[in-house]
Amino acid sequence: MNPDTDADTDAGTGTTPGGLLLPVPDEDGRPFWEYAAGGELRIQACADCDRLRFPPRPCCPHCQSFASTWRPMSGRGRIWSYVRPHPPLLPAYAARAPYNVVLVELAEAPHIRLAGNLVAEPDAPLDSVDPERLRIGAKVQVAFTEVDGMTVPRWLLEKS
Repeated sequence: MNPDTDADTDAGTGTTPGGLLLPVPDEDGRPFWEYAAGGELRIQACADCDRLRFPPRPCCPHCQSFASTWRPMSGRGRIWSYVRPHPPLLPAYAARAPYNVVLVELAEAPHIRLAGNLVAEPDAPLDSVDPERLRIGAKVQVAFTEVDGMTVPRWLLEKS
């Protein structure tokens, strides 16, 4: 199979037909992606000690409990770090470069950081935000968009 031409992303390839990488949910992370598909940002929490953890995993690193739940988040955060990749990159990304990749610190859980892209609108291209607007500490809000059948979080600058 050629991942650049075949539309089958369920075969475990983790790529779109155009060669973009897609998340491959495992058993522990599957709820994160199911909530994202419904437009919700939820983070795994220990059902015993109540501490949040990300990435999702079977056992709490604090109390070693295997009991977990998924807590809704506001979707608000701030840019903790960012990068603007330039070629050479994977071929599917080289055509889009340069674009931004942000690391967002969640407002309710500063120790949890999610990677994504800062975009002008949920379905906008990866390079839709002027690089001059990227700054550490900028307040952002999550938005969700579908990429080849997978809903992924992206980030929008909060309006002041």
